[in-house]
Amino acid sequence: LNRRAGREPVIYDHPLLEPILKRTLGVPLFQEQLLRMSMAVAGFTGGQAEDLRRAMGFKRSEQRMKAIETQLRDGMARHGIVGEAAEAIILSITSFALYGFPESHAASFALLAYASAYLKAHYPAAFYTALLNNQPMGFYHPATLVKDAQRHGVRFQPIDVQCSDWNCTVEADGAIRLGLRYVSGLRQEIGQRIAAARHARRAAAIGTQAGRLAAARPGDDDFHCPKCGCDDPSLLEAVDPQHWFCNTCSHDWTIGTRTPAGPVPSRFASLDDLVARTGLRRDEIVALADLGALNAFGYDRRSALWQAERAVRPSGELFDEDSLQAPPDDERLAGAGPASGEPCPLKPMTESERLVADYAGMGLTVGRHPMALRRDELAMRGIMRAVDMTRARPGRRVRVAGMVITRQRPGTAKGFVFLTLEDETGIINIIVRPDLFARDRLTIVEEPFLLVDGVLQHQEGVISVRADAVQGLGGPAVDFNAHDFY
Repeated sequence: LNRRAGREPVIYDHPLLEPILKRTLGVPLFQEQLLRMSMAVAGFTGGQAEDLRRAMGFKRSEQRMKAIETQLRDGMARHGIVGEAAEAIILSITSFALYGFPESHAASFALLAYASAYLKAHYPAAFYTALLNNQPMGFYHPATLVKDAQRHGVRFQPIDVQCSDWNCTVEADGAIRLGLRYVSGLRQEIGQRIAAARHARRAAAIGTQAGRLAAARPGDDDFHCPKCGCDDPSLLEAVDPQHWFCNTCSHDWTIGTRTPAGPVPSRFASLDDLVARTGLRRDEIVALADLGALNAFGYDRRSALWQAERAVRPSGELFDEDSLQAPPDDERLAGAGPASGEPCPLKPMTESERLVADYAGMGLTVGRHPMALRRDELAMRGIMRAVDMTRARPGRRVRVAGMVITRQRPGTAKGFVFLTLEDETGIINIIVRPDLFARDRLTIVEEPFLLVDGVLQHQEGVISVRADAVQGLGGPAVDFNAHDFY
């Protein structure tokens, strides 16, 4: 890399190596190059070169490498290569054995990397949807993928039993609809049954409920987006006193309008209909309610939890399949949403409570990042955001904080530990010295949120903080498991 950047001259340990190493600027990168090097400078036969390849295989053998090193020295001496040149060649070959790989592997990985980068740049919704549908995989947690997508302009719509498939999908407006697969505890066969459900014959009931939602006003218990049911005030934006916009599904509506502005999904006419046609267990209904996946029926999350208990009672003959053909009356819909004669005595969830419920039930959120809830307080304490680090002077002391999303302790890093923190603006790379890790190991390994004091570093376009002190940072009781690589 130094030679490519012009910071180091391109040299060859022997003229015989120039044809072999010219395109990699004199540095052996590929296994095939080492085999050709051994044949060129030491006169190795094909069989001896194969022995070298095997010695550098997955289970690298120091004993075999020592024997081959002796053969290399003898062969080079016969070709008149001795002294510093011989030592440099031996060092390059033996050092390479620690990290070498075949060129074919490099080419296939490069193709995947370039193709992935192209898709992320030009088709981000499809790219992130594919990643979310193929978990568990890769380096980053789905929660981090969602936040990275949002920072790149991709919009998300929440899980909704009326329109979510089992997998995440790209909707007609380009937003990603979260799939039922992310509901913790929901059986796959039930999730697929919900996704495959035909449109309910009583869709008019949904329209009536949506009309009630459209007529609601800020501060009302039933103030939600009439399209997706979002009840998160941080995602509902007042364009003017009468005109509102939902940042979750990009729907806009006017307060006081008695009919929804767009078509309302209508797989199920009511919560009772959903339970009767899918066979949901009580715990599954509770999980869906806790995540806001039942909001389209006219509930907020707590109201849906309240109604879940009633919905799982034995239905009786009034709720059998034949009775669903008749239009519902007020008694049939009693307890189903704002029209219920049994108002929910529970207060709607706060934003912090919704955040905790999202991470507990899905492992992610499409709402605000946990760090955003504390940003005013953190700013008063001089804690820098990830996005601000690009403009800060290298070498200055900084204080940063975030949710721990990865922990790494490579065997070749001589005891150094590398952390990745995430806040609402991006990620922060943290370098932890061995002595600091030994001193604060419990905090570093177990705390979900960390506050780090250290020195800002810029190296090859990568920004990191060399930690001097680490401490836990209190916050919402988010149930998040970082990806640890020890």
